[in-house]
Amino acid sequence: MSGALRSVIRGSGSALPAQCVTNAQLAERVDTSDEWIVERTGIRQRYIASESETTASLATDAARAALEDAGFEPASIDLIVLATATPDNTFPATATKVQHALGCNGCIAFDVAAVCSGFLYALTTADAMLRTGMAKRALVIGAETFSRILDWEDRTTCVLFGDGAGAVVLEAQDADATRAGIIASRLHADGAQHDLLYVDGGPSTTQTVGHLRMKGREVFRHAVVNLAEVLGEVIADAGVSVADIDWVVPHQANRRILDATAKKLGISEDKIVVTVDRHANTSAASVPLAFDAARRDGRIQSGQLVMFEAMGGGFTWGASLVRL
Repeated sequence: MSGALRSVIRGSGSALPAQCVTNAQLAERVDTSDEWIVERTGIRQRYIASESETTASLATDAARAALEDAGFEPASIDLIVLATATPDNTFPATATKVQHALGCNGCIAFDVAAVCSGFLYALTTADAMLRTGMAKRALVIGAETFSRILDWEDRTTCVLFGDGAGAVVLEAQDADATRAGIIASRLHADGAQHDLLYVDGGPSTTQTVGHLRMKGREVFRHAVVNLAEVLGEVIADAGVSVADIDWVVPHQANRRILDATAKKLGISEDKIVVTVDRHANTSAASVPLAFDAARRDGRIQSGQLVMFEAMGGGFTWGASLVRL
């Protein structure tokens, strides 16, 4: 390779727990209904991990699928960046468990914590490392077992989330020899909004893992504004127009947020990849899960421009434009 490098997506994969829980099934244990959930969120089902299914096991399965899709051996991976808010342990990083399980020992492996924006943070971090030559091939994974931190007595939040994992394989290629790759990315954070979406407890405060707490209405308002702004920034950085984008793969938080953001930007709903009805909100896993689903069903094709975007607790948010 010579000259500038670009991070190209060579493969993708995903993994879901065995157990699928419909809204009707959830209503048997929570004071809610299928109609109430669908009307407010668009969610119809979600996958819930069993005791034997962990963030690491789901991440490993998704990574294996991505490697198979790319046609790469695990030993060829130089870097693993795993985004999660629900690691198997406080430490070591869940990425190291995935590294060992895959057999790509010796490569760089670490976790990124940016909640629902985690995959964007992980992707951008891996992209920077590949472009500087620190690694040639990377696994970028978003994996969560959010069911472990839900308060099942809080019907306004527990119905929103599910478990799962998604992964992509990146490879550094000569930018002069390919049009494909990550073109532009932007990341942001605003710690002043910490109390609108967080998990109470933690190792340095209560020494326990708490439950997810969210003020949904305020989060919705911030999400629409922040996502529209960061998408505008990336479009400007890339020197393209909204019309040039073939697909938007957003964080799958709530169908209302997806629709409102698309409307604010003037993007056709036909260009929005939606899986929230099937997967619910899987936090850092939602973007790669949706991306893999749209690649495998044939919607996303080689050569197309794809925009990733997400916002999560912190607040953190970001977007990345990629040509496949």
